[in-house]
Parts: sequence; C-alpha cells; structure tokens
Amino acid sequence: MTAGLWTQWVLPGVWITVQLTLYSAALATSVAFAVGIARTHRSRTVRFLAGFYTEVFRGTSALVLMFWLFFVMPGLFGWALVPMWAAVLALGLSYGAYGAEVVRGALNSVAPAQREAGIALNFTPWQRMRLILLPQAVPEMIPPFCNLLVELLKGTALVSLLGVADVSFAAYLVRLATQDSAQIYSITLVIYFVLAFVLTRGMKALERKTKAGIGITMTPGTPGTAGGAR
Repeated sequence: MTAGLWTQWVLPGVWITVQLTLYSAALATSVAFAVGIARTHRSRTVRFLAGFYTEVFRGTSALVLMFWLFFVMPGLFGWALVPMWAAVLALGLSYGAYGAEVVRGALNSVAPAQREAGIALNFTPWQRMRLILLPQAVPEMIPPFCNLLVELLKGTALVSLLGVADVSFAAYLVRLATQDSAQIYSITLVIYFVLAFVLTRGMKALERKTKAGIGITMTPGTPGTAGGAR
C-alpha cells in the first residue's frame, strides 16, 4: 500500500472511526444513565416507559435503525440527517439501551441499608442517588461498560454502508485500488485491535480510580475484583 493511500484514505478513516466512537459513546452514556435511573424510579409509569424504551431498542437492529433514520425519517418528518449523525444517533440509542440495564443492575446491587441510611438522614431521592447510590454503583458499571464500548467501536463499521468514510470504508476503497485484500484487511484488523486496547486500558484506569474513591483497591491481575473492603 502506497503512502498516498495511507494518508488520504486510511488515516482520515481512523479519525472518523474515533469520532464516531466518542460521539456515540457520549450519547449512549447519557441515555444509559437517564433510562437506567428511570428503571429504578418509584413511579410505575416512569419504570414502564423506561422499560419500554429498553425493550424496543434492544430488540431492533442498529443497522436497520440507521437506515430508517437516514432514509425513512426525512420522508415522514422532513428531518434529514447527514450519514454521520444518523449513525451516531442509531448507535447511541441502541447501545444506550444495553447500558441502561447495566445502570439499573448496578443501582439495585447497592445494599438496602445504604438507601435506608439516606432516608434516615432526610436526604431527598436525588440526594440519595447522587451522594450514596451512584458513587457505589458506578465502579460496578465500568467493566460491563468497557465491554459495551468495545462492541460500539466494532459496531461503527456498519456506517460504511451509508458511505461514511470510516476505516472500514477506507479499507474497501484501498482494496478496490490495489486489488490486495490481505494487506489492507490485516492492517484494518490491527487498527481496530489497537483502538480497542487503548479504550480498554483507559476504562480499567477509570475503574481503579472510582474504586479507590470509595475505599476499594483492585488486586493486580484480577480485573473487577476488590482486594480491600469498603
């Protein structure tokens, strides 16, 4: 592969993939916390609506949703999205539904005594959530969030079907130009691995920091386990 193909197609494609991952992850995280917290709300209506959202977006294909947002929504509502933002919206909404279950499960895993202590201190529901529940639940969310983030990174390859010039689309163009599939797709596999490795290392560092903030130390070599007590 020539230097021109590398600088004109592959490197810009890597940058597009990084942007897609970051934007989609930001949307998915916002959705996950909003819907996940709503799943634990005392109002049955709020819990039902949050559960309905989760079931709908977990049960639909991110690729089909991407096509629907890009091709169908303009005709129905007159709102046209550029391919990049249609992809971000589809990926963020889909992976946010999975993340919402992570948030719900982590919040429900906090000991009931912690909730009762907040009530005894006359904290409002939001104060209990912000000061007691989330600080203890967030460290437990990070390992499954890390898995979802890596899956989201790999899911960005779907955007090439909308013509978004991510790294998979760049690999396709290079293959057409050089007629050499082995080299470019081997390089693409390595690129995805490196990006996933960087994301994983960053999430593990965040996990250690959040656990240290509540008095838990992680035993080296055993991710997600605690070597100390709260």
